[in-house]
Amino acid sequence: MVTSPPPDSPTTASRRLQAARALWRALAAWSAGLVAGLHQTWRRSLQVRVVTITLVASSLLVGGFAYLIADKITSILLENAETDVLLRLRNGSDYASKQFGLYSQPQEAQLQDTIDGTVNYLAGGDPAQTSGVVVAITADRYTGIIEPRTSPDAQVRPLISRELRASVAAGQIAHQIRTGELAGERTKYLVYGSPVPTRFGQLELYYLVPLARQDATAADARATVVATGVALVLLLGLLAALVTRLVVTPVRVAARTAQRLSAGLLDQRMVVNGEDDLALLAASFNQMATNLQRQILRLEEMSRLQRRFTSDVSHELRTPLTTVRMAADLIFAERDEFDPAVARSAELLQAELDRFEELLTDLLEISRFDAGFAMLDSEPTDLVPVVHRVSDRLAGLAERVGVTIELDVPAAPVIAEVDPRRVERVLRNLVGNAVEHGEAKPVLITLGMDENAVAITVRDHGVGLKPGEEKLVFNRFWRADPSRARQTGGTGLGLSISLEDARLHGGWLEAWGAPGQGAQFRLTLPARAGDRLTTSPLRLVPADATLPFGGPRDGGLLAIGPGSAGALAIGPTAAGDDRAEVSS
Repeated sequence: MVTSPPPDSPTTASRRLQAARALWRALAAWSAGLVAGLHQTWRRSLQVRVVTITLVASSLLVGGFAYLIADKITSILLENAETDVLLRLRNGSDYASKQFGLYSQPQEAQLQDTIDGTVNYLAGGDPAQTSGVVVAITADRYTGIIEPRTSPDAQVRPLISRELRASVAAGQIAHQIRTGELAGERTKYLVYGSPVPTRFGQLELYYLVPLARQDATAADARATVVATGVALVLLLGLLAALVTRLVVTPVRVAARTAQRLSAGLLDQRMVVNGEDDLALLAASFNQMATNLQRQILRLEEMSRLQRRFTSDVSHELRTPLTTVRMAADLIFAERDEFDPAVARSAELLQAELDRFEELLTDLLEISRFDAGFAMLDSEPTDLVPVVHRVSDRLAGLAERVGVTIELDVPAAPVIAEVDPRRVERVLRNLVGNAVEHGEAKPVLITLGMDENAVAITVRDHGVGLKPGEEKLVFNRFWRADPSRARQTGGTGLGLSISLEDARLHGGWLEAWGAPGQGAQFRLTLPARAGDRLTTSPLRLVPADATLPFGGPRDGGLLAIGPGSAGALAIGPTAAGDDRAEVSS
C-alpha cells in the first residue's frame, strides 16, 4: 500500500516562512545597497554622468534613425515586390482573357483544358522556376461547373480571404499579405487577385508570391543597421569617456592638490603640460597656491612674533611687578599711619596691582594656549564640591552687589575625569560674570549628568545679550557695554581662557542670551577623558525663557555658542531637550 507523505508540521512551515522572509530581507538589503552605490557613484563621478548621458542620448538618436532606415528598406522591398507582381498579374489577366474569349459557355469541354494550360503557362513564366510563385484561376460564380486550378498544385483557398474574393468578384484588382503553409513551411505571401473577363462571364486570376527573400533581406538590413548603431553608440561612449577623462583628470588632480594644501602641505603643486586651457588652469592654480603659501607663512610668522612678544612681555613684567608688589605691600601694611588721602591711594595701588598681576597670569595662560603647550591633568573628580567651592568664594562679591547665588546640584557625587583646577577656573569666570551682570537678581547654578557627559549651567536674569553678541562673548577683551564699570576688576580674558579650557577637555562652552531675559552659559564635558561629545544633559535655552513664535514649546530658536573646535554650536533648543545640537 502506498501512503502519502505526512503534511508539513507547523514548525517546518514556520521555519520555511522565516527562511523566505530572511532571503527577501537579504535581497532587499542587497538591492538597496546596490542602488545606494550607484546613486553615490552618479553623484560623485562627473565622468560617469557624462558617459551615461552620452550613451542614453546617442542610443535614442541612433535607435530612432535605425528604425526609420529599417522601415524604409522594408517598404522599398515590399513596393518592388508589389510592382513586379502587379505587372505580371496584368499581363497574365490579358493573356487569360484572350485564351478564354473563344468560349461562350462554361460547359464547353475544352474550357477546363484551356484553364489548365493557361495556369501552367502563367506559372512557367517565372524564369527561375524555383521562386515559389503560385498561380491560381478560380470561378466562384461557376462552382461545380469549372474546377479551380493552381500551378504548382496547392491548396490556396485558406490564403485567399473573403474580403479579397469579394473585391476581385466586384471587378477590382486587390491584394493582401497573408501567412500560411503551401509547401510544408509556414511562409508569408503577397496575394494579388484580378478579374478575367470572358464571353460567358468572369473568372478570377490570383498570384501568390512568397516574401521570404524580402523578409530575409529586410532582416539582414535591420541586423546591419542595429550592429552599426550599437558600434556607433559604443564608439560615442568611448569617445565621451576619453574626452571627459582629459578634462576630469586635471580637475581631480587639482582637487587632491587642494586637499593636501588644506591639510598644511603648502609645497604641493600641479604639473603643467602644454599650453591649452587645462595647462592655464594648472598654472593659475599653482600661482594661487604660491601666493597663499607666501601669505600664510607671513601670517604665521606675524602670529608667532605676536605670541612671542606677549609671552616675553609677560615674563619680563614679572620682575618689576615683584619689586613693585613688595613696595606696595609695605606701603599697604603701613597705610594706617598715613593721612586718609595717602591711605586711600595705597589701597587703590594694592587693588590695581592685584588686577595687573591677574592680567599677567591670564596673558601667560593665553600664550601657553596659543603656543600649544597647555597640558590637561585629568583625574576622577567630584564636581559637586567644586561647584560649592566656587559659590563660597564668590559669596562675598554676590552679597556686596545684592545677588543671591542658588545651587541646583544632585545629592549624589557627580564624578568625571577632568582637570579640577581648570574646571574651577571656568566656573569662577562664569559665575563671576553672572554676578556682575545679574542686576541684583538671583544667579542659578545647575549641575547635571548622564552616561556620557556632565554639564553645568550658570543662569542670570540681568540685561542679557543682544542678537549676535553670543558669538562675541568669548573674544578676547570684548565687553558688551564698554561704559559699564566692572565690579570684579576682570581682565577681559576670562571667557577666552574658559573656552580654551573647555576645548582642551574636548567639551563645549556655549552661550545663550536675550535682551531683558538675562543669559545662560553651559559648560559640557565628557564624563571620560578622550570621549567625544554628542549631546548635553542640560538645556542651553532656559525653560523660563520667552522665545519667538509664542514661547518655549513652539521652538524655532537657534542656540549659538562656541563648540568643541572653537566654532559655533548651532541646533534647535527651544523645546524639550537640545540634543539636536551639532558642534563642529
